[in-house]
Amino acid sequence: MTVQIALLRGVNVGGAGKLPMAEFRALLEGLGFGAVQSYIQSGNAVFDSGLATAVIEVMIREAVAARFGFAPETFVLTAEEIAEALVDHPFSDADPARVHVFFLRETPRPDEAKLRALALPGDGWHIGPRRFTLHTPGGFGTSKLAEKLPRLLDAPMTARNLRTVAELDRMARR
Repeated sequence: MTVQIALLRGVNVGGAGKLPMAEFRALLEGLGFGAVQSYIQSGNAVFDSGLATAVIEVMIREAVAARFGFAPETFVLTAEEIAEALVDHPFSDADPARVHVFFLRETPRPDEAKLRALALPGDGWHIGPRRFTLHTPGGFGTSKLAEKLPRLLDAPMTARNLRTVAELDRMARR
């Protein structure tokens, strides 16, 4: 059994994808995962499993669809991948609420010129394995780059700020 971290996209956002965390934890336990914990209301869970991440992703997506009527994009990461996402970027001195890690299925290869054209002064990014880390010192909600990123990367993704990534890392180290 190893520690795994599930990140669901679009859960409990703007009234859509309603997924109560107590029921989500129970669902994961019902799938046979151990030591299940959730963090905040946006579809984050830490648990133990001996299954491959790709298998777990399908199991969770299908179980949520069967129980709650929607199939969120699901990313399952190892504790090592979460730990790496926390430190593998050049924004260690930035406010962690203004640094977001976008988790993807593959390492992104965006058009750098388009990224630069949308970036505000001070914005920055870093590409890592199956990740795109974005620093928006002026705020995520006002960033044109953050707004257009799903189209520029053109891949399934889910994002978490560094505060959330740090807490998931802490939980995974239990």
